[in-house]
Amino acid sequence: MISSTRTNLVGEIPSTFPLGCDSLPLLSGRTPIQVYSDYMRSFRNRFKDYLGEVITEIQVGLGPCGELRYPAYPESNGTWKFPGIGEFQCYDKYMRASLEASAEAIGKADWGRGGPHDSGQYNQYPEETRFFQRDGTWNTEYGQFFLEWYSGKLLEHGDKILAAAEGIYRGTGAKLSGKVAGIHWHYRTRSHAAELTSGYYNTRHHDGYLPIAQMFSKYGVVFNFTCMEMRDGEQPEHANCSPEGLVRQVKMATRTARTGLAGENALERYDAGAYSQVMATNRSESGNRLTAFTYLRMNKRLFEGNNWLHLVEFVKSMSEGGRDGKLSEYNSCGTGLYIGFIKDKGVQKTREAALV
Repeated sequence: MISSTRTNLVGEIPSTFPLGCDSLPLLSGRTPIQVYSDYMRSFRNRFKDYLGEVITEIQVGLGPCGELRYPAYPESNGTWKFPGIGEFQCYDKYMRASLEASAEAIGKADWGRGGPHDSGQYNQYPEETRFFQRDGTWNTEYGQFFLEWYSGKLLEHGDKILAAAEGIYRGTGAKLSGKVAGIHWHYRTRSHAAELTSGYYNTRHHDGYLPIAQMFSKYGVVFNFTCMEMRDGEQPEHANCSPEGLVRQVKMATRTARTGLAGENALERYDAGAYSQVMATNRSESGNRLTAFTYLRMNKRLFEGNNWLHLVEFVKSMSEGGRDGKLSEYNSCGTGLYIGFIKDKGVQKTREAALV
């Protein structure tokens, strides 16, 4: 995504190479991180005249869909369907070698002979597996060891990429941001299974987002999070979702780590209720306010009925710190926004909002 203010650097390398080979010279004697660094450096050189002015923020791709996570729930090819728990991504030879070495280092060689064998399949529920059930393997000494290693590899991956990005874009005037997935299904269970398979060691007893926020803070990177428009009451009961609880936790993590928090909507929404939820989240004192909000997705539906007016009211409200953004039918003096009418003989008046 390249817009007038932000750009999204999503390279293929973090998405298609196992995390275990980040530092291995597999690409004609060069590592995936080195090749990705060249991609970022090329972008900097090509757009150097725009950085800090036209392009004010660069979102650094950290994994699937640009997000810092494992590809634990591949939806596009039909392998996974909501609200499946997903699967651990640790069975290639590089990840297995790393797990084996970590287990041997603490004198538990048996723990390094492959990942969990009781964690189920992509579309199962937590209670259908021994690993994720209420007092399952996740809460044993072995489970804690494995989850610390698995999430640690993800943090290590993110740290390497952000360290490279910070060095490459230092002095350009452009902010850096990184995206973290809003995995809100099964959040109300003890194990938080879907978050665990994605690499976030977040359970009833363990905060998985503070270490990520601290890593982002280390490099001055904005923590970009999703599902800002979602309410708990709108979710299916069987999925044990809590997007509101998840957002609150992330807000507190970013406040504690002293890093900025930006947001976006997860689903296509055009109603005033969704915008209201984003504004309520922004105003809430339970953690950081939003430094920016990315609206997804602009298409023809945005201009149907009152959808455009709702967006304009939302933009006005956010620009004024989250106050009531209700607009006059005719204009919004002093806000930089204009509302007017298009008149046509024999045609019912149609309200149109336009940014000017």
